[in-house]
This record gives sequence, C-alpha cells and structure tokens, in this order.
Amino acid sequence: MLVPLPVREIMRTPVKTISPDAPVIEAAQRLRDEEIGSLVVEDGGCVGIITESDIVAVTAAEGDTRALSVGDVMAETLVTVTPDADIETAVDRLRTNNIKKLPVVEDGSLVGIVTTTDLSDYIPHLSRARGAFNDQSQRKRFTRPDTLYENEDWTFESYGTADGIDVGDHVEFSKTISKADVEAFAEASGDTNRLHLDATFADGTRFGRRIVHGTLVSGIISAALARLPGLTVYLSQELSYQGPVDIDEEVTARCEVVERIQDNRFRLATAVDDSEGNCVIEGDAVVISDPIPDTA
Repeated sequence: MLVPLPVREIMRTPVKTISPDAPVIEAAQRLRDEEIGSLVVEDGGCVGIITESDIVAVTAAEGDTRALSVGDVMAETLVTVTPDADIETAVDRLRTNNIKKLPVVEDGSLVGIVTTTDLSDYIPHLSRARGAFNDQSQRKRFTRPDTLYENEDWTFESYGTADGIDVGDHVEFSKTISKADVEAFAEASGDTNRLHLDATFADGTRFGRRIVHGTLVSGIISAALARLPGLTVYLSQELSYQGPVDIDEEVTARCEVVERIQDNRFRLATAVDDSEGNCVIEGDAVVISDPIPDTA
C-alpha cells in the first residue's frame, strides 16, 4: 500500500534568512561559512530567495559585486509549498519551475524549506541507490514470515533479524504467474488490455504472444517485501520495465535494504528477474518498517 507523506515531515527548520538590504558579499560569506545552498529573503514576509547559483551568475556578469545588495540579485518570483502538501506536490513544483529549493509557508509565515536533496531520500528516482545486490553482507536466514499464509508453489528466502530490518537485509520471492493469475488481475484491476488476454490479438503485436501485465509482475516486489521481518509499508516505489514476462513463467523478486533514512524508514533496491535470470523490472522503494501489532 502507498501512504502520502506530508512536506512537514521532511522539511528543514529553522530556515536561514537574510534581509534584502544586506550586501551580496554578506550572503556569499554566509552561504560559505554555514555550508548551505540558499538564503530565504525576508522583509516583513518572504520576498525572495538567493542561492549560490545567483551569486555566481551575477559575479560572472558584473565582476565587482561590492555595490550590490541581496535585493538586486535575489529571485523575486518565490515558489512555495505548504507543510501539509504531499511530497509529490513538492516534487512537481520543483520540476515545473526548474528550481532546487522550496520554502515552506504556513499562514504567511516561513516554517521550513525543502530541497531536491531532501526529497531524493523519499522519491527514489531522484537519486537511485547504487551498488545494490553486490557483495551482500552475511545475514541470518529469517524463516518466520509475517504473512497470513503461504502457498507450496511459492518460494522465498529472507535474511535479516526477527525484530526488524536493517541495512544489508535482503529477500527473494519466487512465483509462477499463471493464466488464471493474469485473468484474475485483469478482472480485479479493470486492465483488460487484449495484449494480456487475447492470444489472436497478441500474435499481431510486437511481442507476438500474450504477456503478463507489467503491474502484476511488479507486484511480486510487494510480495517479497511482505516477507521481511516486521510490518512493511510503502512510501514510494520507482520502477523501470526492461522486458516482458510470459504467462506461466516463474519470476523472482529481489529486494535489498541499502540505506536507513530515518529510524524506521529505509531505501531498498528492488528488481524482478524472469525464469532465465534476466532482469525485467528494476527500481527503488522507500518503506516504513513498523513492529508487528500486539493484536496479531
């Protein structure tokens, strides 16, 4: 399942600010000394923002910036977001406006700032994990699945500890996707694309045969995550589809915990291989790992 994450949970606070009357050299010195990329300009409210890029650009154009104030250089068209907006809204505003810093404003007051770097921890395709599935650390095999039931035709191996997940934990889950699975998914999802259901139609496509829905294949990743210890809840999943999967073909999902973002939030590298070991889906996920409730 996917859960929305509000900006207030990832924004940085307090925000570094500066007056529009301050000299540009003061802004440059603060950006250097405080190791930050921007200063929000306040004058009875947010009136702009000045970044390292702004100072570099004006220095290249003017040469001598000693007579310039922050107000002369700052970007006056200030794009903001509210703390209750979800992070997808923040990503959209950053991309649409081609900016990297987004002040967070609530009831006219500056309460935080969010950057592309902050968001990359939660939106995997902004900063993909590297080196996953290589040289996996030695972990104890975890054999108690926190699932309601298992099927004898499914196989999985989960490596970690019984009291939660950590960096280096990994899991594999394998399942054959049958014709019945494809037809049940079409009915459940409403995706009745004939490519997946009509052999005669599919013969005339680029694939020359019926293939499994891509979303059904990617769902095997969710099945793998369910077999990590604890209660795993999706925050995001980024996917790249590399190739088709045939009906009645066994696929294997592989997931590895590659980074702890916060105490109970983790980034995972995810992939699905076909029966010949070819990667057909790859991507990154960000999840919350909660303890199993006492009522379970």
